[in-house]
Amino acid sequence: MMGPKTPNLHQQIMALLKELRMPAIRENYQAEAQRGRAETLSYEEYLLELLRREAEVRRENRIRRNLLQSKLPLEKNLTSFDLKRLPLNVQQKVKLLLEGSFLDRRENVLLFGNPGSGKSHLICAVAQELIYQDRRVLFNRCDALVQDLLVAKQELKLNKLIKRMTKFDALLIDDIGYVQQNRDEMEVLFTLLAECYERTTIMLTSNLPFSKWEQIFKDPMTTVAAIDRMVHHSIILELNVKSYRMEQARKKKQFTGKDLDMNP
Repeated sequence: MMGPKTPNLHQQIMALLKELRMPAIRENYQAEAQRGRAETLSYEEYLLELLRREAEVRRENRIRRNLLQSKLPLEKNLTSFDLKRLPLNVQQKVKLLLEGSFLDRRENVLLFGNPGSGKSHLICAVAQELIYQDRRVLFNRCDALVQDLLVAKQELKLNKLIKRMTKFDALLIDDIGYVQQNRDEMEVLFTLLAECYERTTIMLTSNLPFSKWEQIFKDPMTTVAAIDRMVHHSIILELNVKSYRMEQARKKKQFTGKDLDMNP
């Protein structure tokens, strides 16, 4: 009686690669083996090419996961943002931000400007480019973030939530001060800012200058402490430009008016 049939070499390789979770090598090893024989590659060169393929696929998958996890509005990217609208000094700072080294220094990024100036779009676009550099970013609108922090505090899970947030390379807080919050809500926001200090980068947008941040934190001492932590290691961008939405509305109105003038 014959024993069980021994798997051939290909089957053994495929089984091991599946067990080791190396899908890119599993998909490419035969084609690369043929190329290696044709080009007389050494074993090391053949192995290196397979490992490069695996690393590339894993990086692509990781970036895809990080984009999804970031909660960023992906339509707000650099392709759809007109950098030429910005002052030259702001354009230069944006180029520095895109290098990503500020994350290693735990520097904060603070964007100020009037409603419609493009703050949210710009910070989301920069954050998205950072994710393509294999960084981890988490986006939150300030009002929603504060509510999440409050719920976590009520459930005695605030420290756990903040600890999870500080594991990201950057935490985005959009529109701080846009919606006026009560004292309890601002206390949990201050707790987050204090815990993130020198542990992770905070990137935030606000239509309120520092001189009006007491409207946010309700208390002079808390306001000073919050500002001190934010500006100690920071890059500040002031978008003193006209409202993009207003410009688009005006152009649309002019275009519509021209169309109407052409009608008999």
